[in-house]
Amino acid sequence: MFLICSPLFSNRRPGVRHSTFESFCLGRSSQSIASGFLCLWDSLNFKKDMEFVGITVIFLDEKVNSVIHGFTPVGRANHYKPSLKACSIVKVSHFEVARCSSMYKITDHPFFIRFISLTIIDEVITGAPEINFQSRLYCSTISK
Repeated sequence: MFLICSPLFSNRRPGVRHSTFESFCLGRSSQSIASGFLCLWDSLNFKKDMEFVGITVIFLDEKVNSVIHGFTPVGRANHYKPSLKACSIVKVSHFEVARCSSMYKITDHPFFIRFISLTIIDEVITGAPEINFQSRLYCSTISK
């Protein structure tokens, strides 16, 4: 399955601090990012009869031309799913940064974002950093 992203959010919106993925610190903290939210999909355990285990997401940091994936486990999936809109600009705060296991590595970034009970996701309507979604029109996702 492919998602097509609209370039509607490519204009500069000053006001929201743009932290890059390069500045992440391992562990739980109050760090936050404002980035492009490219796509999401349900993560399934293929060894356990396609059991739903959570939601995987892809974030874009255009400033350093990088993507990183995030994950929310099944217990928090219903809480965060309404906040996750593909091709939007979001501010995410209070999350955990962990090393990405080679078994689950889906981006080149060595870390991933894990949503925890304190994580806050807000769509940024004004004051967002410039994100050029048009340069990344297709975001492939895992399908059955």
